[in-house]
Amino acid sequence: MGEQRVNLVEQQHEMHQFVRHLLQDVQALQYMLDHDWFESGITRMGAEQEMALVHLDTYKPAVIAPEILDSLQAYPWLTSELAAFNLECNMNPQELTGSCFSQTEAEVTEYLRIIREELKKKNAGLILTGILPTLRKLDLTLDNITPRDRYYALMNALKNMQLGSAFELRLTGIDELLVKHDTPFLEACNTSFQIHLQVHPNEFVKMYNIAQVLTAPALAAAANSPIVFGRRLWHESRIALFQQSIDTRTSHDHMRERSPRVQFGSGWLQHSIMDIYKEDIARFRVLISTNQDENSLDMVKAGKVPKLRALQVHNSTVYRWNRPCYGISPNGKPHLRIENRVIPSGPTIQDEIANAAFWLGTMLGMGRRIDDVTSHISWEDVRDNFGKVARFGIDTQLNWFDDKKVSTIELILKELLPMAREGLTHAGVDQGDMDRYLGIIEERTKLHMNGARWMLRAYTKLKNEVSQDEALSTLTASIMDNQQTDQPGHAWELPDPNQLGQYKPGSLKVEEFMTTDLFTAHGDDLIPMVTEMMDWRKIRYMPVEDEKGNLVGLITSRLLLRHYSKDYSLDGHVPTMIREIMITNPITTTQETTLVNAMNVMRDNQIGCLPVVKDHELVGIITEMDFLRVSSRLLERS
Repeated sequence: MGEQRVNLVEQQHEMHQFVRHLLQDVQALQYMLDHDWFESGITRMGAEQEMALVHLDTYKPAVIAPEILDSLQAYPWLTSELAAFNLECNMNPQELTGSCFSQTEAEVTEYLRIIREELKKKNAGLILTGILPTLRKLDLTLDNITPRDRYYALMNALKNMQLGSAFELRLTGIDELLVKHDTPFLEACNTSFQIHLQVHPNEFVKMYNIAQVLTAPALAAAANSPIVFGRRLWHESRIALFQQSIDTRTSHDHMRERSPRVQFGSGWLQHSIMDIYKEDIARFRVLISTNQDENSLDMVKAGKVPKLRALQVHNSTVYRWNRPCYGISPNGKPHLRIENRVIPSGPTIQDEIANAAFWLGTMLGMGRRIDDVTSHISWEDVRDNFGKVARFGIDTQLNWFDDKKVSTIELILKELLPMAREGLTHAGVDQGDMDRYLGIIEERTKLHMNGARWMLRAYTKLKNEVSQDEALSTLTASIMDNQQTDQPGHAWELPDPNQLGQYKPGSLKVEEFMTTDLFTAHGDDLIPMVTEMMDWRKIRYMPVEDEKGNLVGLITSRLLLRHYSKDYSLDGHVPTMIREIMITNPITTTQETTLVNAMNVMRDNQIGCLPVVKDHELVGIITEMDFLRVSSRLLERS
């Protein structure tokens, strides 16, 4: 998340002061570019490894990152993330040559070993995945934010800029997700493996445009985030989820265009990196500021290299999927990087390094072959490719050079992998590294099995065998176990629910087991129609709701049996509508209630179901059959 010494801009004079520093940084950067201050003759790669922390008894998020950071504060490569159930490792930059990829894999492996050892003390573990399958909406409250001023300032700033009444997620895949949230903290769902490529300023425009072209095929090969809150959505749901989670816009009657802060871009880069920085400053208002201890213009006039802290803080709040970055090398010279932010975390470390080798190799290879990629493909096709790949992953049909239509698999195998080999060979990367990591991409593509496809197949299989929560927990446990083997993701077997180890659902919430795909009645529905509906769907309990979705009653099969067996000849009135026989004040529960407490309520009141409500609105139902499924699975495992 970058610079931590930041604060929310609350006073006009603070805003003005920060903007002055921001403009000074822009001028200082332009001066350094004009006078060729930047490091040359060397190409480096870098990486950032994000991860999620989970409890080993429930496989739910473990909000213990601050404690782990305190325990491991001797390791400067470990840093915080927005959520207190995430961590990040920063790899040492490597010169892009020799055994750079295997060295990076060894470094990531050692860092994760250290973290895992510390997590064991708290009966917790870590998982590499684009979106944690067991993550719940209830985990995404500001109570679970990492207690850092930067994160609070960022969340408050986005909230203050919100035009609508709530942040919304709308995604449709196999399933559908329509949900509102009162904070932008939904952003914390995403974990990635960010890759950096150092680029000389003279090559930046050319290489940045190539990065935009290669985003879609690189993402197609690497997609690993298809499940959000138990819904099977896009193959790389991170793309839509990240944009929508911090999208402060709302719909209007007019057609004014407003750009989201998470974006792919609005067109080709034409002149220099300055075009991006200037556009982002002009288009997006300052969210947070930092205390300045340098005047960048004075520094460059004195021949010193500035940190450009104001520019970097603002750049960190505009989330381009290919982000320009400024930094200072160990030799004191400034450099520029392209940060690829689309690659998700996982399925394994070697898969991530393979994704990096593929992207970096194709970047270098295409850069050697093509001087101006914009003459071969339109911006509109590149943007369209990105959106389609986010939805359909490796199944996508792409628009390619010279208006050719090509499958992602054919493009990767026939064009991009040979190009990646060419690029890495010219960079001097060891043959063994190339064979291993590009071989993973090749096998993954031939088998048509990236992380997203494996996860979708595994979860669909599990959903047909066990409850949703157990399916998600089994999936998570299987990923964690497989990540500590030497098998890349495409070689994994589908999980078996009987392999789930320490699973203990007693402390879990009603939300994780309740049924949300509901069949309901209205008060003025005819009794025979409701009877038929319950018979058709083989259900014993049907909530009754009003036009706004509020719970107003409950119908049970026992009530219907009493109705049809009752002799109405004495009073002469035969009920015809559901409201005349329904339970008008049914006992209810909330999403946050634990399973054990819900079971106790049902047992003590001798009832077979609990409608689940939030502020009177019906959101689900939990029945005796749900508990029977849980208990039977536990007995089978014992």
